[in-house]
Amino acid sequence: MNYLQQSFSVKFEYKIFFTSSLFDLQNTTLADFFTEKPSLSLRKIFFVIDQGVADTQPDLLTEIKKYFEEHNVIQFIPEVMVIPGGEAAKNDTNLFDAIVEAVNKFGIDRHSYIAAIGGGAVLDLVGYAAAVSHRGIKHIRIPTTVLSQNDSGIGVKNGVNYNGKKNFLGTFSPPNAVFNDDAFLTTLTDRDYRSGISEAIKVALIKDPDFFYWIKDHTTELINRDQETMNYLIKVCAQLHMSHIAGDDPFETGSARPLDFGHWAAHKLEQLSNFSVLHGEAVAMGIALDSTYSFLKGMLSEDKLHGILDLLLNLGYDISSSYVQITDLNSPILKGLLEFQEHLGGLLTITLLTDVGTGKEVNEMDKELLIKASSYVTKYTATHLNIKQ
Repeated sequence: MNYLQQSFSVKFEYKIFFTSSLFDLQNTTLADFFTEKPSLSLRKIFFVIDQGVADTQPDLLTEIKKYFEEHNVIQFIPEVMVIPGGEAAKNDTNLFDAIVEAVNKFGIDRHSYIAAIGGGAVLDLVGYAAAVSHRGIKHIRIPTTVLSQNDSGIGVKNGVNYNGKKNFLGTFSPPNAVFNDDAFLTTLTDRDYRSGISEAIKVALIKDPDFFYWIKDHTTELINRDQETMNYLIKVCAQLHMSHIAGDDPFETGSARPLDFGHWAAHKLEQLSNFSVLHGEAVAMGIALDSTYSFLKGMLSEDKLHGILDLLLNLGYDISSSYVQITDLNSPILKGLLEFQEHLGGLLTITLLTDVGTGKEVNEMDKELLIKASSYVTKYTATHLNIKQ
């Protein structure tokens, strides 16, 4: 046989730290991380911060500077970059170019770090820039939203939107560490705070029924922003996501995407709304639609479906928004199925439910049945709101 064969594996390992007030001078969590990773090379750290975080915490930049003056464990680049947050960050190629130019200007090499502080979109953008600069600069994520602390910020994906398609450009590149600081959550609006809970509902529905019912039992505490309750939700949700990532297909070489339950519609309706709908809100709509479809397909009992829809509605999600309506075969949201298949590469694979905590992969979706599912959600929402009033 006239060929050579090569085979090797690479071990990826990173920690997620749970802390409060990360840049408090008395908090050595971050400093200890660098101390425990000694290097003979000159190491630098360059920060990119979400504008929304900088606005709500005007002293943050000063606190970071003082922290590294006190804990002199790495060379801090004082020119902190502040960029717009939200999905717009992933749509603007100029921001990507600016980060790469900063890497060049400040001499950030493969022994140095880029740290991103912000929501999931900023983390995705900075992570992508870090992954492709010098073929991989060390990356630290400091997520500041519920959604990024329990899902997007703790995984292995990075990416930006391109040609109007979500995450069209991206990499699988694990961070070197993630620091979840619950103090950042106190500055979120109620809308942003609740938005991220949908990802916890998602992973509970496909993996952990006990966690789903725990969320139902603690809805009031979550709405009232009880910190201890939210900290527990974030940690369990992060653990469930990490356990899945550590499974057989961490870099998603196959077509199955159980963690994308509810996401085929979510990704499309984000685009249709010009990203005025938050990702977590879109996921809630997608969960409602796919759960209802599961019931109409004869896979999920109606009482279980009602439990899911009630939880979403009680948390304040608008699951019957006009963006997710499917009234006929030409409804724009249906284009999301084809785009989702393109994103997966190959076979369309959608996760549906056979029970709370149990998902099942299917390879086709009946569009006529999706029209009925959409109508069901709309009618159920109206009834729920009338009863509540």
